Formats: sequence, C-alpha cells, structure tokens
Amino acid sequence: MELEKVHGRGLFLIGDPHIASTAPGQRIGDFAQNVLDKLEACFRQAKELDTVPLILGDLFHWPRDNGNSLLVDMIALFGAYRPFVLVGNHDKYQARFTRDVSLAVLEAAGVIRLMSEYGPAFELETPQGTVLVGASPDGTPLPAKFDRSDGRYLKVIWTAHHNISFPECAKQHYDIKEKTGIDWIINGHIHRPRETVTAGMTSWANPGNITRLVFSRMALERRPQAAIWTPDCTDLEKWEVPHRDFYEVFPDQEFPPEPEDMEKAESRFLQGLERLAWQRTHEGAGLRQFLEDNIDPQTPESGLIWELYTEVTDGNG
Repeated sequence: MELEKVHGRGLFLIGDPHIASTAPGQRIGDFAQNVLDKLEACFRQAKELDTVPLILGDLFHWPRDNGNSLLVDMIALFGAYRPFVLVGNHDKYQARFTRDVSLAVLEAAGVIRLMSEYGPAFELETPQGTVLVGASPDGTPLPAKFDRSDGRYLKVIWTAHHNISFPECAKQHYDIKEKTGIDWIINGHIHRPRETVTAGMTSWANPGNITRLVFSRMALERRPQAAIWTPDCTDLEKWEVPHRDFYEVFPDQEFPPEPEDMEKAESRFLQGLERLAWQRTHEGAGLRQFLEDNIDPQTPESGLIWELYTEVTDGNG
C-alpha cells in the first residue's frame, strides 16, 4: 500500500490531551473547553511553523460516553487541520479500538488521520528530503530495526505510546537501545517530560503531555508543553502551550503525600490487587486483564477505578 505523502518542515508533537466531557480526577472548571483551547493553540502554532500536527495517543480520556456537543466541537476544530492521531490506551474500549469509541467518530467524520496500525504511517516531504514516520500504537510492539538499504529516506521517525525505561521511570517494559535504521523514537503515554536519550543512531524522546490531570506538587511546577521535530534538530524544541493558572483548574487545598511515600503506598496497593486478581481468576491473570473482564463500564464507579489504575501504572503527572 502506498503511503500518504504530506508536506511540512517537520512534526508538531502533541502529547496525550485526554480531552473528556466529564472532567477527570480533581480538575475543576470547563475541562473540555480548556483542552480544546490548548489543541487549537497547538494547531495554530503548527500551521504557523509549517509543521504537521501529530497527537501521540490518548486524545480522549474516556474512550466512550463523551457528549455529542464535545464531538461536534472537535469535528469543527479538527477539520481545518486534520492532525495525525496515534491510538493510545485511553482511546480504546476494553483494550480494543472499535467503531463505538469517540476516536472512531472523528475518523468517520474525516477530520483526523488515524494511526491505528503498527508500521510505516506516512511520508513527510521536507525541504531537506523525505522522512518516513512510523507508528506503534498502544498494544503493538516497537520495531527491532528498519531497513534503509534503498536510501529512500533522509530520516526514519517512529512514534509510540509505550512504557519506556527513560531515567527515573519506574516502568521498564522497553529498554532504550539502538534500533538500526531508526533515527528517532518519540513517545507519548508518559506524561512527565523526559530528557532525550541517544543510543547509537537512535534518539529516544518523550516530550510529555499538554494536560495536567493529577493534583500534585509536580503538576503545580510543570508547564504543559508540545514539541517540534525537524530533520536537522539534535533535540526536540519545546513549545509551552498557553494554559490557565494551576489553581484555576485545581482546588486550592493541601497536596497529597510526597511522591516517594505515594509510590510505597501504591506499590502495596497494587500488590494486593494483583493477588486478588490471581485468586479471583484462578489462573494468574494480570491486573489489567482482570479489570477489563470484570468491570462494567456503564457503572459510575468504573471510571474512578480505571483512573486510579492508569494514574498508578501509566506515569501520569
């Protein structure tokens, strides 16, 4: 299949917006409009820089049950820009991307270019030459290498939505190492920005996300940002996204325990749930599978359970 060709000076990378009709966690105010404003600012900046907007997964926070008014607003905004959108874990229902999720509505409306399959996604025609952009959506592997023997591509960029062992990341599902033939692996999913790490010819980057979800001191200190990649860059250029003051979107109250204390408590909590899941299934099924199999998404508490699970395991903050 011939890949779509787009033109631009580079990529404008937007991490994990997590837009939702119902605000997650302790967010207050008009959460959906706040995220829409951030997305519009990103799209406008991408156009001004002549770069291609690409969302690194988790466009939505809840995969379903987002109001029609939000979807209509998103269709109106996205139609003028048609960003590429990588499928993240929050975009799927019960770990599957199906036609009844909100992201599928945007695809059916023709206002996004969906990256739902593993492999080469599109070709970016830049002034310096042709760049291949690949995709590893949630639940698919990272490539071991890429064959560049035909000399067709100036650069090969791979986008991902994975737990990668950046420094200070607790989860280490994918080690950072050279991927022959791949110049950059640019990751969403991990909400805290990480320093770019280079292994051989491969630079691994994690620009962080544009939406503050967790009420914490870390979120107070962090500034929502997007990132810009161009063929001649040695690191991603960060772009601070216009955003509201922290206490306009979170309650003015005491912060929870420090992260190191929280990690200990969360670790014990998860161990207990894993043990419960093993006893419940009699076959050692993992916590995620247990939750997917046993939680009724129609009940009010299901969203709270999934939010807790993803905050603990996804590196949110």
